[in-house]
Amino acid sequence: MTRADLAPGTQVAQASHAAFDFAVAYPDVIDDWHATSNVLVVLAASDELSLGWLCADAAAAGHRLIRVHEPDLDGALTAAAFEPAAHRLVAHLPLAFPERGEVKND
Repeated sequence: MTRADLAPGTQVAQASHAAFDFAVAYPDVIDDWHATSNVLVVLAASDELSLGWLCADAAAAGHRLIRVHEPDLDGALTAAAFEPAAHRLVAHLPLAFPERGEVKND
């Protein structure tokens, strides 16, 4: 999950940081996810405040997550990675890059 108010390149970098940090912090979740689903979706919250509220809601619900704060942006919250079990919490959010659509694997 990233912020829609960030430049596309920044969104990609920050979402990648979140995914990698989540994999390091929760290898058991990643092993289960990779074996059963392997689906990865990048969603976008509208801004830092919205992303912060989603993170707080996920934590309050007991979900595992990683928050990314970017030093080059004065420590702003830029991205987060949520465990697959949190999918209902974020299902209403748009894709981070909706104008590009989905990539087709033929």
